[in-house]
Amino acid sequence: MKIGLVGYKGSGKSTLFHWLTGIKPDPSHAHTAQSAMAVVPDPRVEALQKIYHPKKATPAALEIVDTPGLSRTHEGNAARLALIREAGCLVFVVAAFEGCEPAADLKTFLEDLLLADMEIVSGRIGRVEDSLKKPIPRHEREPLVHEQQTLKIVLGALEAGQLLRPEEMTDEQLKVTRPFRLLSEKPRMVILNTADDDPDPERFLRAVPGGLPAAAFPARIELELAAMGPEERAEFQREMGVGGADRDQLIRKIMEASGQITFFTGNDKEVRAWLLPRGGTALDAAGAVHTDLARGFIRAEVVSSDDLIRAGSEREAKAKHLVRQEPKDYVVRDEDVLLIRFSV
Repeated sequence: MKIGLVGYKGSGKSTLFHWLTGIKPDPSHAHTAQSAMAVVPDPRVEALQKIYHPKKATPAALEIVDTPGLSRTHEGNAARLALIREAGCLVFVVAAFEGCEPAADLKTFLEDLLLADMEIVSGRIGRVEDSLKKPIPRHEREPLVHEQQTLKIVLGALEAGQLLRPEEMTDEQLKVTRPFRLLSEKPRMVILNTADDDPDPERFLRAVPGGLPAAAFPARIELELAAMGPEERAEFQREMGVGGADRDQLIRKIMEASGQITFFTGNDKEVRAWLLPRGGTALDAAGAVHTDLARGFIRAEVVSSDDLIRAGSEREAKAKHLVRQEPKDYVVRDEDVLLIRFSV
């Protein structure tokens, strides 16, 4: 799962990228995107290791993509935002220190999303209309007419300032728009980067539109604290009264905002956590592990990680009838440990 970090110049976006991934921003990527992985912390991985005693354990991870800073004049922003069209979630970093206007930046950012999507949609409408002017067979014309009509409805919504919400769109609209990876359809989260000495960072959360997940903290201080040893960090926080944001908790919050859940697989070779879109099925999970598992899917043996950890072993979990046999359309839960049965 790719997470796109976006923000206006000077927002502290690259500082946040450094803190989340541990990778220092590379100046050579100033005009392109830089990506690095951020491990999704999960104590269940360690607990499952004690059951399976594997040779290795692999936690889930998010690919964090740092993009070039946006311009408040909108100039060139469509091209910059195009770098994250493949991202599954957008995290907008907003400067919230002296001289900044976080509410205005949020409003301008939403306008940038609309403008970038309008450019894509209107361009496609133009190409479809050009094709319809030519003599083409009926079986080719009908889907183009349908696409044109659907995209005009979508364009009208964008021009009216409406951000697209997949849950409010019809299946037909989603089928037409999905190939364009429209930015305004993507899940979003807001992070407000506050001043180092701000006594009440969370007051800025009132500037965030209702329903959007958000967090507020001084990114620069958190980056400095992360570089210190435990004792030095504790002393610094005690004396200065700053810091204290939980990086692991923030990564989990970003994962949840992106609409992902975690499921697990385990054996004596590897315990691994996997990401899956919320609502994904056992067949989807099988495909995430390996395409062969999905192709030859027979059933999934499923047990709650909590139940398995309490039982102490798969054998005990089965003896207590905690392991279920589920078909391919079973909707996977965040706590599930899966064993996929398949035919070659």
